[in-house]
Amino acid sequence: MKKPLVGAVLSVLFLGAGIAPAAASTATDQSGAEVRAKAVTFAGTVALSNCSGSVVRAPSSQPGDPALVLSNGHCLETGFPAPGQVVLNRSSTRSFTLLNAAGSGVGTLRASKIAYGTMTDTDVSLYQLTRTYAQIESSYGIKALELDTARPTQGKAITVASGYWKRTYSCAVDGFAYRLKEGAWTWKDSVRYTSACQTIGGTSGSPVIDNATGKVVAVNNTGNEDGQQCTDNNPCEVSENGTVTVRKGINYAQQTYNMVPCIGTGNQIDLNRAGCALPKP
Repeated sequence: MKKPLVGAVLSVLFLGAGIAPAAASTATDQSGAEVRAKAVTFAGTVALSNCSGSVVRAPSSQPGDPALVLSNGHCLETGFPAPGQVVLNRSSTRSFTLLNAAGSGVGTLRASKIAYGTMTDTDVSLYQLTRTYAQIESSYGIKALELDTARPTQGKAITVASGYWKRTYSCAVDGFAYRLKEGAWTWKDSVRYTSACQTIGGTSGSPVIDNATGKVVAVNNTGNEDGQQCTDNNPCEVSENGTVTVRKGINYAQQTYNMVPCIGTGNQIDLNRAGCALPKP
């Protein structure tokens, strides 16, 4: 898992900090052609104490709904959820630094609860905030990022936007891991990046943004650092027939389209809604 402050070194700190995005960037698709990306900024991203995140909305979310912050399950202040564990509607007062397009902090948002969190099948957390989307936009002029309802496709040009480091990474979807196993945890249908996205500790929880639409298609969560097989910080891919593949230096994300059916009226998480496949407690 790509968390900061655990074995962090000065070289990572100097390389990762203070790098703002360009007005636009390029990525390479599966054919090797260069794809011109839309300008992906930091507007709507947040910095956590130990990770990155973003203010997100479902297509059905309303301006008066309490806003949601998306990050990783392994970024929860309560620690890593155990395999099979689901955190649901747990009180929280966690704070988030909201960033503008240039990556400057413009205000502090606060959670009212952990609406959902798990590291089983996926690695996600959703915090419900004390402010609505309308209140955030009125105070800071910043809109939430929208969660895409469609599964991303291979070759799609993407940008990982880290609020923690104020740094972006542009690449493409290289493919998908049927199962991604890291230590005690296993995740399903993970997004694998092309090698250009060399995310580092602190980028955990960053939104993965489709350059063509500006929508969130995944949440950044891990990468194989040392070439080890299926150990902590060294996830391995396990195919449907059980074949294990190790890709040293390659990073991954968890898809988010499958979260959308679980977000009900008033942005409440309802795991019994039609189409919701997130793990239940």
